[in-house]
Amino acid sequence: MNLRDLKYLIAVAEYGHFGKAAKASNVSQPALSIQIKKLERELGVLLFERSAKKTLLTHAGEEILKRAKNTIREAEGIKQAAEYFKDPKSGKISMGAFPTLAPYLLPKIVPDLYKNYPHMNFHLLEDKTDDLVAALKKGDIDCAFLAQPFENDELESQFLFAEDFYLLVHQSHKLAERAFVKPSDINMDKLLLLEEGHCLRNHILDICGSVHNLEKTGFRATSLETLRQMVAANVGITLVTKLSIMDIEDVIYIPFKDKKTSRKIALYWRKSSPKSSIFREISDYITEKSSEFLAC
Repeated sequence: MNLRDLKYLIAVAEYGHFGKAAKASNVSQPALSIQIKKLERELGVLLFERSAKKTLLTHAGEEILKRAKNTIREAEGIKQAAEYFKDPKSGKISMGAFPTLAPYLLPKIVPDLYKNYPHMNFHLLEDKTDDLVAALKKGDIDCAFLAQPFENDELESQFLFAEDFYLLVHQSHKLAERAFVKPSDINMDKLLLLEEGHCLRNHILDICGSVHNLEKTGFRATSLETLRQMVAANVGITLVTKLSIMDIEDVIYIPFKDKKTSRKIALYWRKSSPKSSIFREISDYITEKSSEFLAC
């Protein structure tokens, strides 16, 4: 048994097809099949139920797959640890952020990250929170910006900053002249929200409380920019965060009187990561810089 065989096992389980798994693994299908059969003989159990249409894991295969993933993750950790100790500030960091934060935060910090860590290569991923957490736990990314509260026994985190929410309305809206608003002020309107799966949607519903049943039906946006343009077209109202504020015609941003209407952003990484000290260093830098970009 070797790491290559375990990677083949993981690939076949993921694709449910020997041909697709072989293509993804850059190996011929006969070669991959031979290695899987060899692994089954060595272990003394069948790992897959094979048919002409699909390939399914056996019960033994499911249990062994879990351990194979852990083994590959630990092996990658060994490589990362070795790279880290050669030069802690070199190598690659895969960094994730959710869609309502990534386009507004990353451009403010990534140029300085490259400046502060000139020998490090940053890979950036924008995805929904659940997908980021899954990728983080699998080892596909090294760290991720997530909104708190979020707890997981496998992950460590450091708080970065709190970002206030603003009510976004058309300039002709009855609340447009207000200096401040309260959540109860919006109970006469219908909200425009993002589709399910976006953490910003849940934050808005938490703030608005009992008015969530007034959400405008028949429309679910996939991006914050779509919501902004819909408000500019005087279709409805929504909530946006401080970092996402930008000047466009016909809209007004109104702060909330209660400063509790904010979201907390933190950087998360695996507790086992050899790069933990770098992530804490990056977190300290972002917290220090946040006073600058949140004041704009």
